[in-house]
This record gives sequence, structure tokens and C-alpha cells, in this order.
Amino acid sequence: MHSDIVIAETELKRSGSAGGGVPFGGGDSGLPSRSDVPRRAYNTAMLLVLAGISMFFTAFISASVVRKGSPSGDWRPLSVPHILWLNTAILLASSFSLARARNRFLQRDVDEFRHWWRLTAILGGFFVVGQLIAWRQLASSGIYLATNPAGSFFYTLTAAHALHISVGLFALLLVVFRKPGRIPSQIAVDMIGLYWHFMDTVWIFLFIFLLAT
Repeated sequence: MHSDIVIAETELKRSGSAGGGVPFGGGDSGLPSRSDVPRRAYNTAMLLVLAGISMFFTAFISASVVRKGSPSGDWRPLSVPHILWLNTAILLASSFSLARARNRFLQRDVDEFRHWWRLTAILGGFFVVGQLIAWRQLASSGIYLATNPAGSFFYTLTAAHALHISVGLFALLLVVFRKPGRIPSQIAVDMIGLYWHFMDTVWIFLFIFLLAT
């Protein structure tokens, strides 16, 4: 009889029923903290994604440099909309808030984690809206996608980056709008954070490049 009780208790602990709830960091994020897939597999997959993104932007920047040096002489530099300075500050602030969210997550402070995570999503939304305003400003000054090569590369690079930021924003919102009491796994938090910080870094390089061209 005693052995039967011990076995039953063991099974309860394994199933999580003895704990009475979802463990911190083990919510239904799609990237559970306990999984047959090792963490290094997620890390490798994310690094491959980031490497692909790096190659994409490097290729476009290289093409822009080559096109600018073309003897055709049709490259006309454009003035970068001033709102891009504000957009850059917003994106840097979003990296800070996301780092704070991860810190609160590791400290098991659910309320503060959600606060900083939501703030990151809001700032990300502001950045995307700011990019739309920048394109509208260029269009109002007569610079469109096909106006000249400089404008074409500006629209292409900034739109491609905004699209990648939107993917990260979607991931942030998946966490924001999850059911109350459900917490994402640490793998999800880390992977989303890595992607977001990487895209912030890409934007810094893009912004400097656009200012120089």
C-alpha cells in the first residue's frame, strides 16, 4: 500500500498537478520551456534567420554603393526626413524597455514584465508609423520609388526593415494579448528579444548609411 501511494505522488508531480498551476515561464507560447527540442536548436535556427537577414541588407547596401558610383550620373542625393531621428530614438528606447522586460521576467515579476513588454510593443508600433510618415513626407516633396535611384534604394531599404520590424512586433503582440496568467517560456522571451535587438542594430547601420548617401 505504501509503495502505491509513493508511485501515485510521483506521477502527480510529473504531471504538474501537485503544483497547482502553470510554472513561471512555461506558458502556451509555442516555445515551451520543457520540450523535446533542445535550446541550442532554437538558437541555431534564430542565428540562421539573422544571418539571412544580414546577407539580404548587405546585398542591397552593396548594390546601392555600386549604383551610386555608376557613370550614368542620375544619382541625386536626397535629404533624409527629420522624423527618422525621432524614429531612431524610439527604436533605441524599445530595446531598453525590452531588456527591462527580460530582467523582470528573470526576477519572476510578472506585472513589471508585462508592463515593460507592452511598452516595447507600443514603441515598435510608433516606429512603424514614423516610417510611414517619413515616406509620406518624401512623396509630398516629389520623391517617389521611381523618381531616381537614391529614392528607390531609400524606399526599398526602409520598407524592408519596417517589414522585419513588423514581424517582431507581431511576436511581441502575441505575448501582450495572451490569456491573463499565461506566461511565455524563457526561450520565447530570449528569441524574440534577440531578434528585436538585432533589427534595432540593423536600423542603426541603415540610418548611418542613409545619412551618408
